[in-house]
Amino acid sequence: MTRLTAVPRDDFSQLPQTKTRTSSEEVDSTSSRSDGEMFALVEPPRRSSVRLIMHGMVMFGREFCYAAEGAFVTPVLLSVGLPRSFYSLVWLISPILGFVLQPIVGSASDYCRSKWGRRRPYILVMGVLMVVGMTLFLNGEAFVIAVIDDRKQRQIWGILITIFGVVVFDFSTDFIDSPIKAYLFDVCSHQDKERGLHFHALLTGLGGALGYLAGAIEWNHTILGRILGSEYQVIYVFATTIFTIVLIIHLCSIPEIPFGQEVDPQKSNLLENNTSGYGTIASPANGHHDSNFYKPRSFSVVEELEDSSQIACNKPPNEKVQKRITLKSLIKALFSMPSHYRYLCVSHLIGWTAFLSTMLFFTDFMGQIVYSGDPYTNHSSTSYITYERGVEVGCWGLCINAISSALYSYLQKGLLPLIGLKGLYFVGYFLFGLGTGLIGLFPNVTSTLVLCTAFGVMSSTLYTVPYNLITEYHRKEKMQRAKDGKASDESRGKGSDCAALTAMVQLAQILVGAGVGALVNLAGTVQVVVITSSAISLIGCCFVSLFIQYVQ
Repeated sequence: MTRLTAVPRDDFSQLPQTKTRTSSEEVDSTSSRSDGEMFALVEPPRRSSVRLIMHGMVMFGREFCYAAEGAFVTPVLLSVGLPRSFYSLVWLISPILGFVLQPIVGSASDYCRSKWGRRRPYILVMGVLMVVGMTLFLNGEAFVIAVIDDRKQRQIWGILITIFGVVVFDFSTDFIDSPIKAYLFDVCSHQDKERGLHFHALLTGLGGALGYLAGAIEWNHTILGRILGSEYQVIYVFATTIFTIVLIIHLCSIPEIPFGQEVDPQKSNLLENNTSGYGTIASPANGHHDSNFYKPRSFSVVEELEDSSQIACNKPPNEKVQKRITLKSLIKALFSMPSHYRYLCVSHLIGWTAFLSTMLFFTDFMGQIVYSGDPYTNHSSTSYITYERGVEVGCWGLCINAISSALYSYLQKGLLPLIGLKGLYFVGYFLFGLGTGLIGLFPNVTSTLVLCTAFGVMSSTLYTVPYNLITEYHRKEKMQRAKDGKASDESRGKGSDCAALTAMVQLAQILVGAGVGALVNLAGTVQVVVITSSAISLIGCCFVSLFIQYVQ
């Protein structure tokens, strides 16, 4: 039986472009094998910074659209006549759907056989749905007014179309994150995965900052506002144009090798600039090529193990039976995942619960607590005007959060060699817990805006560290399996693991949407939200210290 071995990361610089070699320690001298049965798994080639930035541009557009939604979705929903008692239900629909369907979509992308690649078809579909959702919730009322004459019917259809647009936008914006991360993992070497995630966090912060700034401008008094009709339409044009451009750039950034497609050795040199041997198995030492040596490398754990077992048993490719994950098998795999993956999901849930609790109520906190305004008084009263001023300053605080997130994503590169991934994880949770605690206990305009930088540290941490840990865990497991010559029956790939992490974001939204409002009503003040968020984050520090597996 032939053992499938993996080349250590440190040895890749010594590999030629068209051949790989197996060290003598990885050869099982007691095994009987024919010539050409010693293989080495080759990592993808190093990607340039330009390619990685192009890949991360979609996060810029995604976050710009998110910021636009955060700035306008509340007034839009209220302007179409949605009762306040139903407002929280709108925010629960999308995360509930996402929590149920996210792992299924992530796992399905592991098995996608599109000629365009495994991840990009899903990213394109989710991107189109994002544009559709934004079109509906920013322009739904105008469309209904133009089509329906009856006033009552206008209100009903205006509410339904706007809610549908918000749900579609939130649903697709949350879903697109998982295939984007899996796409990065599929086409990049280990070092480039870390660089790519840092670029993702950097561009996410910049996109959010520009999105909040665009939302803070009074467009009605500008030329664009007069031409397009309202500030909603101005933001819509900006957001959809920017997102469409960066989505195209992202999809054209780094090519994928179609899953299950064989690479013709005669044409391998034509692919060298894009793949440099990526997706191929090394040429036999005797120089004779076999078509079975050239096949795309799967980043699904199931596929890698099936491939290795097929090679080990000397089965031809046409005898291989493709496994398909059903809902039952997927749920079983998610619940039976190794403990370090499960702990990572729990810590991600804790972090996002703390983060969203503060972010969703921050502008209201600024208006009511820091500025002592009252949102329930007459709109012409001093208290209400003061509250509005606090909300505006709160938007600037969210802008500071986005900028600090972008800057910290760059600083992570220098901190990583010093404290490691687990240290970065702990620091993010600790600074956020400390910052929100001080904001809640000592509300002050200047100190609150300064401490908003802690929000950015947490945001950058949540967007990068857990996914870096995922790819580290997969790399170590793959190397260990190759070293031991064992094949596992795990039914998980990177797509499903990234989806499991993203599903924790949806679960956090559900917890926040269902629980924080009740907590505010019980305490009678929004100040309790910030203090509770601080406590949850500090609990997360303890959880990270005790349960997250350290990665060297």
